[in-house]
Amino acid sequence: MGNYHRRLAYYLGQCGFELRLIASLAVARTRDALYNSWDKNDPKDTQVLLHLLKTGVSQRYHDPLVHAMNDLQELVQTHDQVSLRKVQVQHSIMTHYLPLYFPEAERYYTNSRAQWFTQLLHRFPSPAAITCYSPDAFEQEAWTVVGRKVNKRGFLADLYATARQSIGLAVAEDSEAIQMFRVMLAEHQHLCAIRAAIEHQADQVLQSHSDYHRLRTVPGVGPILALTILAEAGDLRRFPHHRQFLKFCGFDLSTQQSGQFRGVSRLSKHGNARLRYAFWMAANGAVQMRQNTFREKYARYSKADHQNPDRKRKALAHGLIKTGTDYRPYFEALPPSGALRSLEPSRQALTS
Repeated sequence: MGNYHRRLAYYLGQCGFELRLIASLAVARTRDALYNSWDKNDPKDTQVLLHLLKTGVSQRYHDPLVHAMNDLQELVQTHDQVSLRKVQVQHSIMTHYLPLYFPEAERYYTNSRAQWFTQLLHRFPSPAAITCYSPDAFEQEAWTVVGRKVNKRGFLADLYATARQSIGLAVAEDSEAIQMFRVMLAEHQHLCAIRAAIEHQADQVLQSHSDYHRLRTVPGVGPILALTILAEAGDLRRFPHHRQFLKFCGFDLSTQQSGQFRGVSRLSKHGNARLRYAFWMAANGAVQMRQNTFREKYARYSKADHQNPDRKRKALAHGLIKTGTDYRPYFEALPPSGALRSLEPSRQALTS
């Protein structure tokens, strides 16, 4: 159905109707149970919707436009689309163009946000474009392109030596193939600039938002992740209890059990996928920092079973939804030796 329901819901809301939201998965499963059929049938779907409304299996509809979240959602969605296109172009460069024309250059690509690499390739797209200069002349030409380096002169000397020994295809710099390579490199730089502009705009829009600044105090949460959390969840205080917010994100635990068999409890993942992605990215960044205790918690929690990836995933997600106060990096005390700290969330969650 896409987003067509939003226009109808906004109109009905303006007319004073109480709006409820029913998950499509609940409709499909209930239709299977009632009619033993999976077919697409509007009369049956209507009966199923009425049944779910009568039994209370529905949620309160949260209109983004009414609650001033529409602009934030558009920022997030546009940023996602630009990032997705950037990754596609990046993969095309790394898997097609570089293996053909300059395969050894891949070793210098270490950061997807470093635009200097594509700028360098745009200026010197093939080994022949480098070796046509003398070492000193190449250093002078490329000095301002490679950006800030600890040992820039050594880096350029190594790149020149690599170009002289390259096994890339011998194509002329003015050939059509290299021109197409430069088109992709220019598009990558353009997408990086657009993404940076959206991130700056999001930070400016939310400068007066107190919850935005509170989320930014959590290690690993940057402007876009904080924007994603606010755009997808809306006002976090609309959830009476933090467990409701966890379920909304899909962080609630589910277990398969039959007779004497009881499976391992895992995340249900039936909530908002973008929120789970945002918290995952934040936790992944937080455990790599040394200025907070998330890394220590992650090490303690995963120490019992280093080979269990599910334990590590749950450790990454733990602790991101805290109290409404700003994060204090060294507030937690060390646990007793040989014992794990309780992983229960604090009494008052961020959603209260």
